[in-house]
Amino acid sequence: MTLATVSSKGQITLPAAARREAGIDLHGRVIVEVRAREIVVRAAPDFMKLKGFAGKALPRQAEREAMARAVAGHVLKRP
Repeated sequence: MTLATVSSKGQITLPAAARREAGIDLHGRVIVEVRAREIVVRAAPDFMKLKGFAGKALPRQAEREAMARAVAGHVLKRP
């Protein structure tokens, strides 16, 4: 168990040993859940590593651009 401090902005720093053990890379994304008054932080899956999961992939940058366009189109349609 490791102790961390919550900053005035509500931020914490995950200790390096805890990040390594949980498989959280530097600048990696995490999932934060609240369960019965406990906060659980775990590594988020990197969907770009799911090679072949959704058929033939475009180059990484093209996939990201297509995703950005799709999200922007969805956001613009909101009332």
